[in-house]
Amino acid sequence: MDCQNYSLTQSIALCRQIVAKYDRTFYLGSLLMPLPKRQAMWAIYAWFRQKDEFIDGIESRTVKQTMLHRWFEQMEALFDSGYPSTLTDVPLIDTIQRYQLPIEPFRDMLRGQQMDLELNRYQTWEDLRLYCYRVAGAVGLVSTPILGSVPGKDATEALVELGIAMQLTNILQDIGADARRGRIYLPLEDLKRFSYTEQDLFKSVNDKRWIMLMNYEIQRGRELYGRSEQGIAGLQRNVRWPMWVALILYRQDLRAIERNHYQVFGDRPQLPCLWRVEALLLGWWRAVLF
Repeated sequence: MDCQNYSLTQSIALCRQIVAKYDRTFYLGSLLMPLPKRQAMWAIYAWFRQKDEFIDGIESRTVKQTMLHRWFEQMEALFDSGYPSTLTDVPLIDTIQRYQLPIEPFRDMLRGQQMDLELNRYQTWEDLRLYCYRVAGAVGLVSTPILGSVPGKDATEALVELGIAMQLTNILQDIGADARRGRIYLPLEDLKRFSYTEQDLFKSVNDKRWIMLMNYEIQRGRELYGRSEQGIAGLQRNVRWPMWVALILYRQDLRAIERNHYQVFGDRPQLPCLWRVEALLLGWWRAVLF
């Protein structure tokens, strides 16, 4: 595919479509950002989301390993030569060059996909945290130069914690879908803590043990969101509102799980429209106040 025949504008439009399709919460928050920062975040999200969807749609482990190896090579080429091989490379190259982004967080994100190929269980929270860091927390390292910090403050650590919190939230919402693929992300040590077995999870058992287990994980997520809050004040003012909105919306997803009586074995619990309005207003208030 000759990607150089496609304009940056066309490629950004494709990235926007990908973000809007796969993550409406992230998309809503991004619309509140200044246009250049919004488009840069779309470019990063779309590049990795396409690869995640491609991996999920392939059964052959050998093909997956081959494709992942190719993506590592493509990533190195993006930074070395700036030559695009896919349409979503075009805005990503522009973003890398415009904001002087480091390559290591991108490598970490691909290493996270490598973990998905090699692991379908995580023994401890430390093991799962590493996965969450690689697939989402590393985005915080990439996002900091784009979003911008105020002089004397560094929001990087908070953005990393926010990414980990968001990924944990996604995991809790997708427990049923992952189980149908034979995958359990919840730390096995946590299942053991509440005497809940893998077979219970595969059978969608929702009892007191499950509620205690989910409450434990939800509290862990809320603690991560709490730690990430402190760093938003270190961001430039023109991105504080969308970052607050994203944080609040994702944290509301935890509340939606509780509201749905911890039933995460089918479709994802949906946020009521009123909650989304609440997130917009509360995010604006906190952006002004802090």
